[in-house]
Amino acid sequence: MRRPPENGEAASEGIGGWGLWGRQEPRRLGCAGPDRCGQALLQIGINMMALPGGRHVDSIALPGQRLHLMQVDSVQRWMDDLKLMTECECMCVLQAKPISLEEDAQGDLILAGGPGPGDPLQLLLKRGWVISTELRRIGQKLAQDRWARVHSMSVRLTCHARSMVSEYSAVSRSSSQEMGQVEKLLMEKCSELSAVTERCLQVENEHVLKSMKACVSETLSTLGQHFGQLLELALTREVQALVRKIDASDNIYTTESTTGNLFSLTQEGAPLCRIIAKEGGVVALFKVCRQDSFRCLYPQALRTLASICCVEEGVHQLEKVDGVLCLADILTDDSHPEATRAEAAAVVAQVTSPHLPFTQHLSSFLESMEEIVTALIKLCQEASSGEVFLLASAALANITFFDTMACETLLQLNAIRVLLEACGDKQRVDTPYTRDQIVTILANMSVLEQCASDIIQENGVQLIMGMLSEKPRSGTPAEVAACERVQQKAAVTLARLSRDPDVAREAVRLSCMSRLIELCRSPSERNSSDAVLVACLAALRRLAGVCPEGLQDSDFQQLVQPRLVDSFLLCSNMEESFV
Repeated sequence: MRRPPENGEAASEGIGGWGLWGRQEPRRLGCAGPDRCGQALLQIGINMMALPGGRHVDSIALPGQRLHLMQVDSVQRWMDDLKLMTECECMCVLQAKPISLEEDAQGDLILAGGPGPGDPLQLLLKRGWVISTELRRIGQKLAQDRWARVHSMSVRLTCHARSMVSEYSAVSRSSSQEMGQVEKLLMEKCSELSAVTERCLQVENEHVLKSMKACVSETLSTLGQHFGQLLELALTREVQALVRKIDASDNIYTTESTTGNLFSLTQEGAPLCRIIAKEGGVVALFKVCRQDSFRCLYPQALRTLASICCVEEGVHQLEKVDGVLCLADILTDDSHPEATRAEAAAVVAQVTSPHLPFTQHLSSFLESMEEIVTALIKLCQEASSGEVFLLASAALANITFFDTMACETLLQLNAIRVLLEACGDKQRVDTPYTRDQIVTILANMSVLEQCASDIIQENGVQLIMGMLSEKPRSGTPAEVAACERVQQKAAVTLARLSRDPDVAREAVRLSCMSRLIELCRSPSERNSSDAVLVACLAALRRLAGVCPEGLQDSDFQQLVQPRLVDSFLLCSNMEESFV
C-alpha cells in the first residue's frame, strides 16, 4: 500500500506519483519556510503538522505569537485533507448523474470492484460475466428497437472487451498466435457493432432500419461467437497451467492451493468442467488420491472430482484412469477418516446418477459394485452426521437404479434394517432430502418378493405411512419438491409391497387407505402434484383389491372403479371446500 507523502515529497513525485494530490500539495502546504507553513496551517484551521523526515516540533515561531502544534499521525492528516479535497468533486458528479428508471442502468458500473492484480482467472471470469450480460441486454434492447440504448451499450461492450484483452495480456504469459487472431477478430466486430448502431440512430426510414436490424443482429451473433472462442482459449490456458502445477508438485501446500483453485472453477458451470476434464484435471486429481503423502488432501480432491463428473467428459476420464477402483479402495479402507469416505461416496453418487444418460455405460463399476455397496451400507450405519448419511444413501439410491443386482446385494446386507433404524435417529435423518434417498432405495428394493417380509419385520409399513405425510419446514421450492418426491415414492413403495397380502392388511390396519384418499381428494395435501396423485391412486387401487371393505361407496365409485385416467381427471380438477 502506498503511504501518504511527507512534506516536500509530493512536489518531487508529480503526476507519475500521487497525481492530483502531488500537484496541489506544494501550492496548499508549501514548506519553503516556517512562516509560510504556519500561515497555511492557520488558513485551513489546523494546529498540527508533521515536518519533513517524520520529525515533530512543539511550536513554530510566528511574528508576534507562537503556534502550538500537537503530534499527529501523518496518515490520518493525509486522509482528512483528502476528504476535503475530493468532496466538492464528488458532489458535482452526483448532481450531474441522471437517475435512470431503466433496469439495465445498473450495468454501467457492473465491474466496480474489479479483479485483483495478477489473478488472470478471476479477471477472465468477471470480465466474461460482464460481457455476456452486456450481449444479452443488447439483444433485448435490439428486439425492442431501442436504438439509443443499443448504441450506448455497444460502446460500453467495446470498452469491456478492450479492457479484458489488455488486462489479460498484462497478467498472462505470452499470447498464442490463435488467441491473437481471435482477439483481433473480436475487436473488429466490436468496432463494427458500434459503427453500425451509430448509423442506425440517424436513420428514420422504417424499412431501412429493419434491414439494418438484421445486420446488427448478425454482427452481434458473430461477436458473441468470437468472444466465446477467446474466453475458452484463455480459460483453457489457465486450466492447463493449474493441471500442470498439480501434476508436477510434491509440496502439500502448493497442491492444496491449486486444487482449491480448480474446485472454484468447477463451480462456474458445466463448460469449465468440460475444459478441466479435457485438459487432464481428472487424471491429475486421481494422481493426488493415490499418493499417501497427500492423504489430508483427499477430501478436497474428491470434492473437485465430484463436480467435474457432472459432465460426460469427466466420467469418461474417470473410467480411463480406473477411477472406480480408486474410489472402492478409499471406501473400503477404514484407516481413512469418515470425511474422506463421505467425499468418495459423493463421487460415486455423481457417476451413477440416473439423470445423466452417459453414466449408464460405466462398465468398470460393475466389477467393484459389491464391495462399494457394502462399504456404503457400513458408512450409513456408522455416520456421525446427517451430511455423511445423505451422501452415502444418495450413492446407494443411485446404484439401485444403475443395476438390479444391487438390490439383491442390499437385501443380503440387511440394508432395510439399517435404513429403517436410521430413520429414528434425528442426527442422521433430519431432512426430506435424506428421506428421499431412503424411500428411493425402498421403492427399488420392493420389486423383490423377499423384501416384503423384511419390511413387516422392521415395522417398515408404519414408516412408509409417515412418509405419506411429509411436509416442508421452510417452504423453499427445493424442500417442497423433495417432500413431493417422498410422498410419491412412498405411495409407489406401498403399491409394490401390497402384492403381499400381509403388507396390504398391515397398511389397512394403519389407516393408509384414509391417508391415500386424503392425498387424492385434497390438492393442498400433495402440493397439487400430479405425480403424487397418480402414485396414490395406484396404491389405493392395489389396497382396495385386497381389502375392499376399507372403502366407502363414494370413494370406490370415484377413485377405484373408473379408469385410472378418469379418476385422475376427477381429482386433479377437484376444488377444495373451505366450509
